[in-house]
Amino acid sequence: MFGITPSARLRPSPYFAATVAEGVTAFTTYNHMLMPTSFGHPEEEYWRLIHGVSLWDVAVERQVELKGPDALKLAQILTPRSLAQCLPGQGKYVPLCNHQGVLINDPILLKLAEDHLWLSIADSNIWFWARAIAAERKLQVAVSEPDVSPLALQGPKAVEVVASVCGDWVRDLKYFWFKETTIDTIPVVVARSGWSKQGGYEIYLRDGAKGSQLWNIFKEAGKPWDIGPGNPNFCERVESGLLSYGGDTDDRTNPFEVRLDKYIDLDVANDVIGIEALRQIKREGVKRHQLGVVLEGNEPTPFGFLWHPIYRDGVKVGDLTNCAWSYRLKKNIGFALIDVNCQVGDRVDVRKDGQPVAGHLQTLPFI
Repeated sequence: MFGITPSARLRPSPYFAATVAEGVTAFTTYNHMLMPTSFGHPEEEYWRLIHGVSLWDVAVERQVELKGPDALKLAQILTPRSLAQCLPGQGKYVPLCNHQGVLINDPILLKLAEDHLWLSIADSNIWFWARAIAAERKLQVAVSEPDVSPLALQGPKAVEVVASVCGDWVRDLKYFWFKETTIDTIPVVVARSGWSKQGGYEIYLRDGAKGSQLWNIFKEAGKPWDIGPGNPNFCERVESGLLSYGGDTDDRTNPFEVRLDKYIDLDVANDVIGIEALRQIKREGVKRHQLGVVLEGNEPTPFGFLWHPIYRDGVKVGDLTNCAWSYRLKKNIGFALIDVNCQVGDRVDVRKDGQPVAGHLQTLPFI
């Protein structure tokens, strides 16, 4: 049993006390915060997400706030996805790249107003990056981390719970769109989004002192639908083909390699960071792509933390970037970041502790 040493470098979320009261059994670190990863019943938590409604502390999805006359200009410089048609109240999935076209984050951009945007980030220091770029380009924009902490409700019954608290208007929200409102005087943003394919909402709390109160509001409201605690579910996200920045990417991964082509607009302005590199990559062709791997065997096979090499005909061709036991498929499945000459149907070997585990490649998502 391990303990966690308190530190100014590791912040608890506004929902920390609530998750402890729920019986959280494991955390990971993400954006210098603690994120629950288990409440002790992984299969039960999985099926709750698939069939019901699950309540998640995802405050680790920190917001990078861009505010000022050049807020939208800075946002467009940071992402190779065009923001020309983005409207207030709309969110967009926006890959961020460095000058070499390497993926450095894949946040959701929320446009609160023409001069006010949030980047709801994955696990890397985009606050530093955005502030540095704003200063280097001499833009009129304040870059900060606001007091905003998302709470997620995911699963097919999430809509019933959120509607019972906020009103039936939430049923009409389009995916990634959002609305600013209050819940029992607590200021929030309600967005139709979340890191699962089971449907749901993210409630962006705008007052960190009210974390337990907001958690308990939804916990109470969700009782008729058997709501329970959960977390971004590893098994479901692998089955659903959801990319994990930093987990499924390395320090040379470009967006084309990990199925993000449709979020890249190569005709954006030349001052967009990484666009010249991305155009060159597109011209020359990518060297790797992301496919699914189904491994042989009918029992869960833990693969641990590290990437594992993949071989075809005795030659290393890529890496297994994750592996999960699928409760629905009853197979070990994962993602391959692999040479483009490897195709769906190919037989491969994944090396686990130096020993080969046979499998084959297939398209994503699995389900």
